[in-house]
Amino acid sequence: MLAEFLQYLFTGITIGATYALIALGFTLIYNASHVINFAQGEFLMIGGMATVSLTAMGVPMIVAVVLAVILAGILGIALQRFAIAPAKQADVVTLIIITIGASIFIRGIAQVVWGKEYHVMQNFSTDQPIQVFGAVLNSQSLWVLGIGAILVVGLVLFFTKTLIGKAILATSMNKEAARLVGIRTQMVLMLAFMVSALLGSVAGIVVAPITFTSYDIGIILGLKGFVAAAIGGLGSGVGAVVGGLSLGIVEAMAAGYISSDYKDAVAFSMILLVLFFMPRGLFGAKVVERV
Repeated sequence: MLAEFLQYLFTGITIGATYALIALGFTLIYNASHVINFAQGEFLMIGGMATVSLTAMGVPMIVAVVLAVILAGILGIALQRFAIAPAKQADVVTLIIITIGASIFIRGIAQVVWGKEYHVMQNFSTDQPIQVFGAVLNSQSLWVLGIGAILVVGLVLFFTKTLIGKAILATSMNKEAARLVGIRTQMVLMLAFMVSALLGSVAGIVVAPITFTSYDIGIILGLKGFVAAAIGGLGSGVGAVVGGLSLGIVEAMAAGYISSDYKDAVAFSMILLVLFFMPRGLFGAKVVERV
């Protein structure tokens, strides 16, 4: 019984860490521009697929990972520069439609380049599973958790210790005031999209040995990342992490103790419950209206 519970828990934490990284990407862009980027899942797909493709061509794993992350970063910049920036005066719904269109476009190109089949990536270290009280833990899960923790700490330091991070925060709080003090807000927004794409691509790379990867893997994982961000509270980094881990664990427990057929239904039921009782999510900021 304990072994079974631990098995589901390990699975939930692993996939939840991936959701958290995707949710952080949503949060980053939302904070900087108040845009909900539904192309975020495609950066995850690009990271995994590009790494698999490059390693198959004989490129060393570490070099393939770096090149895949750079490619995703360039796509993030291109998305902001050529899709979001020209529509800067558009309303929220229009911007969401633009990101959905960008997602479909990127996915279409990926299908042409890589085909429809699933691709396998080898574990970063050993393929030998780890036994913990009768439960089996994939060694790649430790990479997912470790790299996820490093990225979260890195983001905290980025926003609190660097001028670029502080510029992104200033732009998110008041774009006009940031512009008046000399911050190039369009450049800052471009950097926010780039960092968000880097996060998504890293998530796609570290989880690919567990889930495999394909041209359309970004659809469902991107949606789950958005659900995690909404549960935690859009705009909250802590909420993104908590929302991602909570969603992953609840999904795994539902799949294990009820049925895997209801896994996705449980996930979207969570967002309905949280948003019904806490419309701004678990860690969403409270809005104060001056009178």
